[in-house]
Amino acid sequence: MGKPTGFLEFTRELPGKAAPADRTKHYNEFVERLPEQKLNQQSARCMNCGVPFCHSGCPLGNIIPEFNDAVYRKDWQEAYDVLSSTNNFPEFTGRICPAPCESACVLGINQPPVAIEEIEKHIIEIAFDKGLVQARVPRVRTGKKVAVVGSGPAGMAAAAQLNYAGHQVTVFERDDAPGGLLRYGIPDFKLEKWVIDRRVKLMEEEGVTFQCSTNVGVDIKVNDLLREYHAIVLAGGSTIPRDLAIPGRELKGVHFAMDFLKQQNKRVGNRVVGSEDILASGKNVVVIGGGDTGSDCVGTSNRHGAKSITQLELLPKPPSERTTYMPWPTYPMVLKTSTSHEEGADRKWAIATKEFIGDGNGNLKALKLVDLQWTASADGRPARFTEVAGSERDVPCELAFLAMGFVHPQHTGMVDDLGVELDERGNVKASEKAYQTSIPKVFAAGDMRRGQSLVVWAISEGRECARKVDEFLMGASQLESKDASLMAMMLG
Repeated sequence: MGKPTGFLEFTRELPGKAAPADRTKHYNEFVERLPEQKLNQQSARCMNCGVPFCHSGCPLGNIIPEFNDAVYRKDWQEAYDVLSSTNNFPEFTGRICPAPCESACVLGINQPPVAIEEIEKHIIEIAFDKGLVQARVPRVRTGKKVAVVGSGPAGMAAAAQLNYAGHQVTVFERDDAPGGLLRYGIPDFKLEKWVIDRRVKLMEEEGVTFQCSTNVGVDIKVNDLLREYHAIVLAGGSTIPRDLAIPGRELKGVHFAMDFLKQQNKRVGNRVVGSEDILASGKNVVVIGGGDTGSDCVGTSNRHGAKSITQLELLPKPPSERTTYMPWPTYPMVLKTSTSHEEGADRKWAIATKEFIGDGNGNLKALKLVDLQWTASADGRPARFTEVAGSERDVPCELAFLAMGFVHPQHTGMVDDLGVELDERGNVKASEKAYQTSIPKVFAAGDMRRGQSLVVWAISEGRECARKVDEFLMGASQLESKDASLMAMMLG
């Protein structure tokens, strides 16, 4: 470990941020870098625990104490080598991951946890600055061709790993540029798109081909892919949003959150929006859904200059700290305040939307809301809610965003044409052990397989799926699994 007494000498510090009044004037990232001394101190807080629970907290199994030690010693080559051995895209996770590793940090039992996510981001950015990140072109090609459908984090990770294994990989993307959710779901103020472009360029130098504006099942038939490629990886997102079937749903001004976010990302990137503008400027905005997507709608609406922004959540307000029901090192469901919330929003919990109210001309003018009373179930079933009598009221709203999550990937087109088996939730059925669908040469990973999840989980899924595809094609694989990486670390 870098400094045995570091966790006693230093407390957790995060980089500075631009003031909300300043950062809402643009769509650029606004988090500063830590000065070298502060970064050294933050890495020194890592205790190199006998049992580093941060490993199990991270879906990728990142070898965290080792890269913290290297950062403390300012050995950037080692820090980068350790980090990139388990994570293909730390420049993504270092910006947008909710950091389950930090929730599992042993120091977090009685102190603020190590700032793992920020250290990870600094490692990769310093590595790029120092020219340590170089294209890894395979020395030998296997002659096997693999098609990856979807260029989000799962598809990119699978493509990168399969390319390292020597296979010829083509990534098909129906949008006009690679990145999936990273490009057209996450706002630029959280992840500027040059970060994606930099990684895509590196992957292309390594031999991966990206074929954009190609909708598999429409522009190219699935039978053509099955004939031309030795294996196919389905890595599309969980793109069918959960709807709210209440009176007035058809009114102008009610939109799915992702339609709003995708359009704004295209606008920032000077790309063709292709539909009627959805703008929050001067409007009373209500975001229905309390998760990250809803938070992104809040931040974007603030930048548009909304008159007011309210975010609603069906569930009760979560506690600010762990309770006995969420003990360390499990991921705690506690209250989170995002940078978008800091910029301004009225957050309300335990509220249901009963009706979208129109102005008589087909436009949204208000929402009918009702308070909820949640009660625990004595028989072990999930808690139930009842409406609070007399709590119904109308609130002004000209723009409502549905940010209630996603139900499953799109079936129409590719999935239906392939005829792969689906699970009970509508996802493509493929076991975590093999990632193989009901068609032997077709595999699935990420949201397509496990349902809506985190970017870090998508990268993990893509890596693990790639190893299974490699085994399928070659009989064995040199690609390391997450478990093998952890075992190697434990054995020194």
